[in-house]
Amino acid sequence: GEAMEQGLRDCCRSIRIGKILIQSDEETQRAKVYYAKFPPDIYRRKVLLMYPILSTGNTVIEAVKVLVEHGVQPSVIILPSLFSTPHGAKSIIQEFPEISILTTEVHPVAPPHFGQNYFETD
Repeated sequence: GEAMEQGLRDCCRSIRIGKILIQSDEETQRAKVYYAKFPPDIYRRKVLLMYPILSTGNTVIEAVKVLVEHGVQPSVIILPSLFSTPHGAKSIIQEFPEISILTTEVHPVAPPHFGQNYFETD
């Protein structure tokens, strides 16, 4: 979601931002949480869980589990995403049907190398 953070800060200057670092194992696709830090009152807020490319949904599901552990109800989580695969969206909704997903495009194949192109690290 860091690729989407500056745009959010530009339009909502006083917004409180937390961070979650989750990486998926390339072979097993299992997501692992490496870091999580949130505003102390996150359980009382609506939460934007920003994730630009939603492919399998595994990372988002793990992030939601971390938020739930911090007292956040899935019904207050909004997931803005630039691109989503049908499989990814379905996986998330099956696990957490109360989440709202907002995306600009649903396509069977996620665009490759979004992060490298966005951060100019090709």
